[in-house]
Amino acid sequence: MYIWVDADACPRVIKDIVFRASERLALPVRLVANTSLHKHAAGLVEFIVVSEGPDVADDYIVEHANANDLVITADIPLAARIVAKGGVALDPRGERYTEDNMADRLSIRDLMTELRLDGLVQGGPRQFSLTDRQRFASAFDRLLTQLLRGRKPV
Repeated sequence: MYIWVDADACPRVIKDIVFRASERLALPVRLVANTSLHKHAAGLVEFIVVSEGPDVADDYIVEHANANDLVITADIPLAARIVAKGGVALDPRGERYTEDNMADRLSIRDLMTELRLDGLVQGGPRQFSLTDRQRFASAFDRLLTQLLRGRKPV
């Protein structure tokens, strides 16, 4: 089992939570980005730098992640591809992507993109909060426990 992190836009505090879990549970982590990242000293953390371009990091993760791996990403299309592949994906704010919520999340993402392009909405997601961090830590721990026990999260 690997923990995959779509690392370009993942908040540092989330990476720190992942690193601590990796050390505690001896789980390998793969951070994928198209730019060089701050290195973490743990031997179980691997940094994978892919070439620049749209969706190159996403394509790498989808190609290499297995169904028993956990993918952490805020990228909804990447999460949809992981879920379609039978994998487990978690948002850095602690919301799990599932077959049941993917269509809605993709629709909302597309709507917001259109509204931004039309100038009706400005800005991006709200600022990352302590509550987001706590929600992620709780969901992450719950998913890791289920995956390590060989159960597919519900």
